[in-house]
Amino acid sequence: MSALFNFESLLLVILLMICTCTYIRAVAPRLIDRNKEGFLGLLWMSARIGE
Repeated sequence: MSALFNFESLLLVILLMICTCTYIRAVAPRLIDRNKEGFLGLLWMSARIGE
């Protein structure tokens, strides 16, 4: 089964994305903060949630 069809795996993928974006923002904030709109804005929103 794909991670997108298994609910527990989907939650794990989302949690890992949030944690990864938060870590990247802590190390290199300019990389995440310059993309606040569009598809890459999801990375910025994930980092804000993780904080």
